Amino acid sequence: MKSRENLLRLKHFQVEDKTRQLTQIDLMLAEFEKMHSDLQEQISIEEEKAGITDPAHFAYPTFAKAARSRQENLEGSMRDLKEKRINAEAALAEAEEALKKAQRLEQRDGGTGAIEDQFDDLAESRAMIG
Repeated sequence: MKSRENLLRLKHFQVEDKTRQLTQIDLMLAEFEKMHSDLQEQISIEEEKAGITDPAHFAYPTFAKAARSRQENLEGSMRDLKEKRINAEAALAEAEEALKKAQRLEQRDGGTGAIEDQFDDLAESRAMIG
């Protein structure tokens, strides 16, 4: 009986960890998107000052070139993060299923539902975030 309680706690911890990872990825994506839009605004200002919008033009502002390069790097990082987010969502779904399975085993053996209530609260808070 004690080992099942420990298993239940472990599964609950894994769900919390996967949820935390997913939240961190979402926060990083939001920050990258903000940085991307800030760079786009700076590029537009520089192009407007110079009157040149073609990056291939010989007199194109150096700052705008550097900002474009950084913006492209951010786009690559955002693509990578989106892939990681997909994988993190899948890992979270697997962890939630494992937790539900452990909870069913615990209930079947007449265990308490205390940890299950915490899981339900966690699922509700995650639904509000994502």
